[in-house]
Amino acid sequence: MLTTKVFFRKTKGGNVFKTVREHYLRDDIHCGSKACDKCLYRHRNVILDDEDSSVKSSKLSYPYYLLLDTNIILDQIDILEENIICNVIILQTVLEEVKHRSSTVYKKLKDIIADTHRKFYIFVNEHHKETYIERNPGESANDRNDRAIRVATKWYNTHLNLSGCKTKTVLLTDDVHNRELAEKEGIPVLSMEDYIVSLENSGFLADKLCKKSYSANSDGQAFFPCHLTPSELHDGIKNGKLLQGTFAISRENFLEGFVNVEGVEKQIFIQGRSNLNRAVDGDTVAIELLAEDQWSSPSDIVLQDEEVADDDVIETDKVLDKIISSSKMQKTPTGKIVGIIRRNWRQYCGILQPSNIEGNVRHLFVPAERKIPKIRIETRQYTVLSKQRIIVAIDSWPRNSRYPLGHFVRALGAIGDKATENEVILLEHDVPHSRFSDAVLSSLPKMPWSITDGDIEQREDLRHLDICSVDPPGCTDIDDALHCRKLPNGNFEVGVHIADVTHFIRPGTALDKEAALRATTVYLVDTRIQMIPELLSTNLCSLRGNVERLAFSCIWELDKDANVINTRYCKSVICSRAAMTYDEAQLKIDDASQQDSIAISLRNLNSLAKKLKKRRLENGALVLASPEIRFQVDSETHDPIDVEAKKLRETNSMVEEFMLLANISVANKIVEEFPECAVLRRHPEPPPANFEPLIKAGKNQGFIINTNTGKELAESLDKCHKADNPYFNTMLRILATRCMMQAVYFISGMHQPSEYFHYGLACPIYTHFTSPIRRYADIMVHRLLAVCIGADATYPNLLDKKKNHSLCHHLNYRNKMAQYAGRASVALNTHLFFREKIQDEEGYILFVRKNALQILIPKYGLEGTLYLNKNKTESVEFKYNNEDHSQTCGNVVFRTFDPVIVQISLDRSNVQHEKLLFKLVKPYIPGFSVPSVNTECSAIMVVENPKAEVPKRKMDVQKTSGDNPKSDGNKKKRKKRKN
Repeated sequence: MLTTKVFFRKTKGGNVFKTVREHYLRDDIHCGSKACDKCLYRHRNVILDDEDSSVKSSKLSYPYYLLLDTNIILDQIDILEENIICNVIILQTVLEEVKHRSSTVYKKLKDIIADTHRKFYIFVNEHHKETYIERNPGESANDRNDRAIRVATKWYNTHLNLSGCKTKTVLLTDDVHNRELAEKEGIPVLSMEDYIVSLENSGFLADKLCKKSYSANSDGQAFFPCHLTPSELHDGIKNGKLLQGTFAISRENFLEGFVNVEGVEKQIFIQGRSNLNRAVDGDTVAIELLAEDQWSSPSDIVLQDEEVADDDVIETDKVLDKIISSSKMQKTPTGKIVGIIRRNWRQYCGILQPSNIEGNVRHLFVPAERKIPKIRIETRQYTVLSKQRIIVAIDSWPRNSRYPLGHFVRALGAIGDKATENEVILLEHDVPHSRFSDAVLSSLPKMPWSITDGDIEQREDLRHLDICSVDPPGCTDIDDALHCRKLPNGNFEVGVHIADVTHFIRPGTALDKEAALRATTVYLVDTRIQMIPELLSTNLCSLRGNVERLAFSCIWELDKDANVINTRYCKSVICSRAAMTYDEAQLKIDDASQQDSIAISLRNLNSLAKKLKKRRLENGALVLASPEIRFQVDSETHDPIDVEAKKLRETNSMVEEFMLLANISVANKIVEEFPECAVLRRHPEPPPANFEPLIKAGKNQGFIINTNTGKELAESLDKCHKADNPYFNTMLRILATRCMMQAVYFISGMHQPSEYFHYGLACPIYTHFTSPIRRYADIMVHRLLAVCIGADATYPNLLDKKKNHSLCHHLNYRNKMAQYAGRASVALNTHLFFREKIQDEEGYILFVRKNALQILIPKYGLEGTLYLNKNKTESVEFKYNNEDHSQTCGNVVFRTFDPVIVQISLDRSNVQHEKLLFKLVKPYIPGFSVPSVNTECSAIMVVENPKAEVPKRKMDVQKTSGDNPKSDGNKKKRKKRKN
């Protein structure tokens, strides 16, 4: 049976085009039930049981199938994922709506359908001649779909009844109007809550119910202003009265935030509970700019926790009012949030706030991420869940509720358990970490694998060269190696050889799609989440010593001054002579008695690298800093047993320089061949406002820091040294790091060539080529370069600018999340290290706040907050000077970069947010300072230029931009704890 629709479309030129759409209807689509004897070909696709295998319900006294509407699936997917509800009919109408409205829920639903034990059946109602309906004139698409769902439910009941089947089809919908219409039509119908409550032993399922609203015991009090309607928001943005952007809450003050508006240089500042108006970090919001006389500025107070009880109606905004009125800081554009354009809610990890009210089902959930507000949930499992890390989802945030409303999703494990805490880190940072699927593993080469004669014929044979790799200790995924030999003309041939990962990962395979999804390898202190399976990352792609491997080589001819004479690229076969650590390579260079070919090659490489670095720094490349540490982990418990600062050798810099040179050379090559679709990496120049904290900090110490250009900034930082404070220059560079923008991947055709510039490296063009084992961007670059040199064929997606532009956004997001996850892992292990410890350490003041000093402890690379005037019982009083940002207590003055000695311990009173507690030891202030617990403080490790460091593998150059192609990783071999 065929239905047709005819559409007429008029073009701008006046031509009229006729379009005919044909819709085929069939009579042979099976209903899916075993009990049916009416459908044609009924044995082909039987899923639904004919016996009473339904879950027992007090409201349904007969066997039944469930038919779900779209919103039930979108809102209650957490319940559907539980392996309880079965015999469910999913209409084609509903499936397509879910796919259109939420890709995340759609994927979860498809996984449920794929599980044959769940008996979820897809009925193609839109092509069945008795269930397809036309849209009526004036009927909305939503109303038409609701009617189609009712028609299909009614047909199922009639159809099964004709087959003599006692099973009825029950429609589940939370739409009140849809339920009323279904009841009028004689269709069995229930809301999700009514159905779940009617089930036997439904307590834990009831906790998972998504609820859009319930009583908040607010006596009708409205805590927040109303949001504007969608049409009002649209009109306001269109006429310029409103602005839209992404909301970001402050990490230091939960009552302040900023909105990034595209095209506006400065962020719009939002301050106070009412003006924040229920926005959650990451939401896309509409804001109204306040009059200039109402503009404000970020407060100098640190306000990380809302330390008030749930039922205390305390307007914390009043605290801010006093701060704002006394602030003399320059005002910044300030606004208020008037509507939410798109929520960025996800599932959150955390714990339940302790409660002493017996039998209470309503509780507050405290998220692990401080930037997320507490969430009110209902649960009957408090006794069990109070001891566990759990996951909660937000459902709504009514204006009469101080907190958003949500529901329990699942428990993760006991609070404090190492595996559970690592799981929280991965979930909170959206890191894909499930095992590789069978489809992915089936894409791997069959073992045993070896290089064939055919491979060698298609490649340049470089096995005769003295190639070696230099990496951190214990490195197993070696993706780069080097060689250097002198040419007859006196010049040098230098080669960078990179693992040829793309030989094993072909475009479009399950392995390729999984690598693109993961985007990067994620490094935690005691584990790593691989981008690609271990067979490739630590075996077939790893450039091990004395093993033949496939590589992609970049080979230069350099003169004695390290100038590039010519460059060539080739797919190659190599055999590394040695896989060395940085220390081993350094000893080989320094030991004059060693005159073998590898030693001579390393010395020449080191000499050339110094010249390359000198030229790079002269061009204005920045040497930035970040406090980096390395944990020594117990091999059995995986708990940290020692901490040390990273030590850099000349060999670190040597490898780094040639990786940089390779990345720059390849960037030029691919953009020359593919000017519209080359994958590049840029580091935008920070706006002048970003440098204000750095300039002020330098000025307070008597130094002028010029930030007009990167070169002037680099020269200014080089001049900032203090004889009485050897760590001063490093701290300035740490501050400079925090002024930087994030480096990002992009497609060349999406930006002007002037925007390709990499600010941190001071080079006009850059990409990532040297780490394809751990970065998907490098795989994309390898494929482009292979086409450039005729070593591989092109394919449509390689040159699809829009698809790759979207993929670059994904890579940037994953890269950022991976960095945050790494930092969270370091924080977790720092807390574990300080459990049961109290010790004094030397530190420096990084920032002076109105109520706190933020202290940097170089030995451990950590920061902490030393609160002032926190207890009203203290006899001492600190006075904050707004002009020079200093704190005074008696005759003691605290300024940025001043040295202090603090006592460090772990405050475990708040199980969710354990934090390091800092107490002042020196300078001594009677009534405030605490006695020293150490007879002697540890010496401060001075690190002039610590690079970004990650456990067990290399990370990106400059810490800020994430572009160190060969920075040292914590790959120490695990040592057992000594008795």
